[in-house]
Amino acid sequence: KRLIDQPMMAAVLTDLAVESEAATALSMRLAATFDADDAVGRLLTPVAKYWVCKRAPNMIYEAMEALGGAGYVETGPMPRLFRQSPLNAIWEGSGNVIALDVLRAAGREPEGVEALRDWLASQAGKSADYDRFIAGLDLKANEAGARLAVERLALAAQAAALLEMDSPSAEAFIALRMRPRGMAYGAYEAQVDQRAVLERAMPA
Repeated sequence: KRLIDQPMMAAVLTDLAVESEAATALSMRLAATFDADDAVGRLLTPVAKYWVCKRAPNMIYEAMEALGGAGYVETGPMPRLFRQSPLNAIWEGSGNVIALDVLRAAGREPEGVEALRDWLASQAGKSADYDRFIAGLDLKANEAGARLAVERLALAAQAAALLEMDSPSAEAFIALRMRPRGMAYGAYEAQVDQRAVLERAMPA
């Protein structure tokens, strides 16, 4: 069998594909806020920065591991991508600095908080898991809890972006990110249509 047809590898690749599409959808939604002078962008900018900077190194590592030795050797792009991936969190500001920026923005710009709440709420009713998740969001976290609050905001925002664009991957993202699961890519019990996700990520 091809590696992609092995159940464990299919689970890992599905997780990676969903991660990539959700981050892309979030980036596109954020870009739209600048075009429309949308108040959602003030909070969404540091939220997206925090999430993508934190997730990139581990995602790239997992992709490198999936390629095996071919992913490690310098003849391919993966070693360079892996070396450079931590630079995002250094160049764009450390995770703590960005999380504090979210708290500052939430405290100083209540209109941005309301705009973000309204946008997230606009996608309610499409998924029970999503509805439960956004009901538990805390936009007034204290400094010690800032990272968790921003992480949950990033997950909610990615789900909302996928739901808003009616992405076929929205259901899989919500199942894989808003239900209990393991920490590693591919470590989940949720039943998702892996083949559909993989065909969307890697069309023939």
